[in-house]
Amino acid sequence: MLVIAAVLVGGLALWLWPRAARKGLIPWLGRLGLLAATQVMILGVILVAANNNFGFYSSWNDLLGQSEGEQILEAGHSSGRPASLVVTGKTDASLKGGRERAGEVQSVRFRGFSSGLVTDGFVYLPPQYFQAAHRHERFPVVVALTGYPGVARNLITGLHIPRTVSDDIIAGRIKPTIYVMVRPSVVPGRDTNCTDVPGGPQALTFFNQDLPMAVSSTYRATDQPGGWGAVGDSTGGYCALKFAMTNPLRYGAGAGLSADYFARQDGQTGDLYAGSERYKKSNDLTWRLQHMPAPPVSLLVTSSKKGEDNYEPTLKFAAAAKAPTTVSKLIRDEGGHNFKTWRAEYPEAIQWLDKQLPAQR
Repeated sequence: MLVIAAVLVGGLALWLWPRAARKGLIPWLGRLGLLAATQVMILGVILVAANNNFGFYSSWNDLLGQSEGEQILEAGHSSGRPASLVVTGKTDASLKGGRERAGEVQSVRFRGFSSGLVTDGFVYLPPQYFQAAHRHERFPVVVALTGYPGVARNLITGLHIPRTVSDDIIAGRIKPTIYVMVRPSVVPGRDTNCTDVPGGPQALTFFNQDLPMAVSSTYRATDQPGGWGAVGDSTGGYCALKFAMTNPLRYGAGAGLSADYFARQDGQTGDLYAGSERYKKSNDLTWRLQHMPAPPVSLLVTSSKKGEDNYEPTLKFAAAAKAPTTVSKLIRDEGGHNFKTWRAEYPEAIQWLDKQLPAQR
């Protein structure tokens, strides 16, 4: 629509220009208005194309800095214990069939009792979850994370994860799996990099303890050791690898697409380590592989020889792995830190994760 509007406005400007090519204030203002309208339309096309490619914003609220879902730090409650997960509705994810054929995406709200953090997200339930023949079975779980400052809906509308998972299950390419889709930032306006900040938000605790407890209390999720996986892009990729490396009893596999291997500190993160160099090193994933006991997990990392600045760090991270940790690499000749690359990588990561996780039982 923007492209069509830009063409029409450009054509209108050409048609009206001879009439505006006169002397006087009003024709001068007319020429200025035609130039401004043309430039605004062209700029709009460029900005929307860039946003579609990189996934910076998924809604007007997100663009304008307004609340996009609920993300708050709550004080303790003295009376009663609220639910750790509340289903708030269903979400259209363009699945090919009803829930017993293609599965269902539910909108949910997570409440963390250990961290005190609350955030919104989505849960994809496979078709077998609703079939009578599988009503007593528990399913493996994968936590999928956006980058920063993306919102969880990007995983549905931009990266099409539920539809990809559903199609793979229907075709028999992967086993039935629950997918939990969230953003890595569980604090409004702050990129915590899934880190337990000393004296601040306990983001890693939320993902390693609260979120699994909430999902398991509501859905038939597997309780097998290493029965969960994680996948994410950019900041979410760093988090996915971090979950597996710090909580291998829960997360047996992690896939990081275009991931960093350490938590960058900047104006959006604030001080993540309270000035502790030792704590900072413990959040450097390559350093952990080099200096700490190797966890029994499978990891997948992706990069491109051209177009990404994490290529050399990816090779260094993979080279640092030692048994029982295994690191698989997906290296492309060309790519980028954008949705186009991730749309190509997510289907491969989803099938890779399927091979690492145990079947439902």
